[in-house]
Amino acid sequence: MKVLVTAASRHSSTREIAAEIAATIRAQGIECDHREPAEVKDLLGYDAVVLGSAIYVGQWLGDAKDFADRLAPQLRERKVWLFSSGLANQPSKEANNTPALAARVQQVGAEGHKHFPGKLDVLQLSLAERAAIMAARGKYGDSRDMSVVRGWAMAIASEVSSVNAS
Repeated sequence: MKVLVTAASRHSSTREIAAEIAATIRAQGIECDHREPAEVKDLLGYDAVVLGSAIYVGQWLGDAKDFADRLAPQLRERKVWLFSSGLANQPSKEANNTPALAARVQQVGAEGHKHFPGKLDVLQLSLAERAAIMAARGKYGDSRDMSVVRGWAMAIASEVSSVNAS
């Protein structure tokens, strides 16, 4: 069993979440690659995929959307989990339960979606990004809880292992 973890990230916070997911899956003895979405041309050799994106103005980043669009037929043939990371003070069930995300889950046949609070570093944001964050009443700082990320990744590893054992 081999898993691909990939995520679109603008300022590295979501990429760091993806790296933690990949490391956790590897620690369970499962072969796992962590790659950028644009680097992946096909899913040959992968049995499962974890795809994530940072959320900006309520939307996934282009690289993650493009990955899902390009590889949707291949994704539907595998176990797939989706995750997002974004505004820390937005309730996950409301902040990322948009019609677009529901359509994405259906498009790739995902097992589900998990939202993780993100990290906002004012020094990394453009003026336009800062204005959007202020308008959304976003909180600056690192609100990621890597123990929650690892717990979710452990559940994926467990499910992948049970599929492999069948």
